[in-house]
Amino acid sequence: MNAPLYNMEILRLAATVPFQERLADPMGTAEKRSPVCGSRVTVDIDLDDEGRVKALGLLVRACALGQASAGILAAHIIGRTAGEIATARDALAAWLAETGPAPEWPGLDIFVPALPHRGRHAAIRLAFEAAAEAAEQAAR
Repeated sequence: MNAPLYNMEILRLAATVPFQERLADPMGTAEKRSPVCGSRVTVDIDLDDEGRVKALGLLVRACALGQASAGILAAHIIGRTAGEIATARDALAAWLAETGPAPEWPGLDIFVPALPHRGRHAAIRLAFEAAAEAAEQAAR
């Protein structure tokens, strides 16, 4: 596999992360940080009466891979349940560790070139880990 780690699509996603404003009074919030690179993602979530994400707030201070991952998360999180987000988090972690198939969350295949770069995996997982924790908190 000879694809560049940082390609134009990753850089585009990193530059266009939606929901880049914290929620005023979120039902759930979580912050995750990568000890390897210092990337940090904070996720705020509000759920509707059916337990689905209705509002998202993000604070992303991460490398391009972490920003792109947050952008992919944000593009597809509205309407998802805490369980669906946790499933995506777990599938992403297993895929990056090469112990599971590619996650079903749209767009994550962009990180195929990062698979052999284990030091970059934590940044890619941050947004999904924070979102799963915030959604779980909001669902309580």
